[in-house]
Amino acid sequence: MKYLVSALTGALAAASPAHAADEAFELWLNPSVSAALDDDTALELETAQRFRSSEDGRVDTYFFRLWLQQAISDEFTLAGAVEQRFNDGGRDETRTMQQLSGKHGFLRTRLRLEQRFVDGADRMGLRLRPRLGVAVPLDDEGRWSAGADAELFVTLRSTSAGGDDGLTGLRTQVGLGYDVSDRLGVSLTYLRQQDFEPGGPDEIGHAPLIGIEYAF
Repeated sequence: MKYLVSALTGALAAASPAHAADEAFELWLNPSVSAALDDDTALELETAQRFRSSEDGRVDTYFFRLWLQQAISDEFTLAGAVEQRFNDGGRDETRTMQQLSGKHGFLRTRLRLEQRFVDGADRMGLRLRPRLGVAVPLDDEGRWSAGADAELFVTLRSTSAGGDDGLTGLRTQVGLGYDVSDRLGVSLTYLRQQDFEPGGPDEIGHAPLIGIEYAF
């Protein structure tokens, strides 16, 4: 945990305004549906639509991701997923991923490992994504909540020989969530995505992220 906090702090420092950056506005949507298989197991279909300006070379992205989630204790959930990602005007991608999520009071942790299969790439990419955040209830009923987190993108193996590896990105989020009912939740989040570009300006996206979650 001390290493994760230190790494996140270092990444936030690297993202300071002193670094040149290529910035753009985006819009992200994140609807999902889930169904419980038993008290500890669930399936979730997560989708995303990310709309970007094509003028600066960034392409719209859509993905469909199927999760199998297993609660292994009161604090931790283990999950695996298969994802198909479509990049409008770019190379499509298939991913498999495994992650461990934790709840520790207000603190939230997540560690995700991704295997990336990009169309036309030389080889499978491997990426680690540690995330640290907080979630705070805002009312006695527990319907309103606030949250914030920071996530590192650590490329262990690039999808092409000689590609970038190491710390390649940082995503930060802050937002509000509301449980409309026991089955339906909505959220509105400000998201900042920074891709570190060696030898050039970092690529930064600013996006409102609208989330809709429905559980059967």
